[in-house]
Amino acid sequence: MKRLLAVTVAAVALSATLVSGASANHSWSGYHWATGGTGFSLVLGSNLTSDGTTAWPELLGTASSQWSSSDVLNLSITNGNDPGRLSRKCSPTSGRDEICNYKYGNNGWLGLASIWLSNGHIAQGTVKLNDSYLGAGSTYAYNNANERQHVVCQEIGHTWGLDHQDTSGAAYGTCMDYFHNTASDTTSTTPDQGDYDELDCIYNAKDAGQPISYAGDATHHSHACTGTGHNDGLATPGAAGFGNAGEEIPSWANPNESVYVTHLPNGMTEITYVRWAYPFH
Repeated sequence: MKRLLAVTVAAVALSATLVSGASANHSWSGYHWATGGTGFSLVLGSNLTSDGTTAWPELLGTASSQWSSSDVLNLSITNGNDPGRLSRKCSPTSGRDEICNYKYGNNGWLGLASIWLSNGHIAQGTVKLNDSYLGAGSTYAYNNANERQHVVCQEIGHTWGLDHQDTSGAAYGTCMDYFHNTASDTTSTTPDQGDYDELDCIYNAKDAGQPISYAGDATHHSHACTGTGHNDGLATPGAAGFGNAGEEIPSWANPNESVYVTHLPNGMTEITYVRWAYPFH
């Protein structure tokens, strides 16, 4: 996901100020699941555990319910391919997302969202949540329930083709921003109307070519997008039977970047979005 930068005094002040003007659309390079032009249903495979601090299963349930408030996205949760275990590998499953937590190490990232493209569409996705920063015993400055909610909401948001609404570190009132939540601040823990509008722009064929705008309010920024939705002729994500592939970050990945792309031998393209810890390691 996002790279977390050192927060200056100016950035902190900005986080409490509503910025005027609509932000650009935040589709992630046009990546999308194949659909019938009216949205789609997607299963989230939960491989999550709770250590008494994280409550990841409950946080995923909250994020799933919030994203399902979109007009075009309906989520459900089932046992993952490693149910009840901490899963280091977090192996993908064709046609759905696998969501995992593990002590992946003090390697600089809080979460990884990976998608696999085949025939121009997202075929499968995974989300990794790093307990080394966000689990019990961690001394990470933002190890709190609100930041965990922010991370899981944002990571799964990437897997249906959303980018960030903003990357300045300001609070845009959405989990798709770069803000860091404190224990008492829930500002950026949920999707907002701009996120729901962007999903309509991506997936609803009836909105193709049509502008959708959101004026914002005291805690949420304005947003605008133009519909690109179309009918792919498919109602079931991953219906073409895409194969699985290992999802580790490529060895050549630049740790100063946030998005890594690798082309796999089976013809699929793997794309990983990194959310960095603050301060950046």
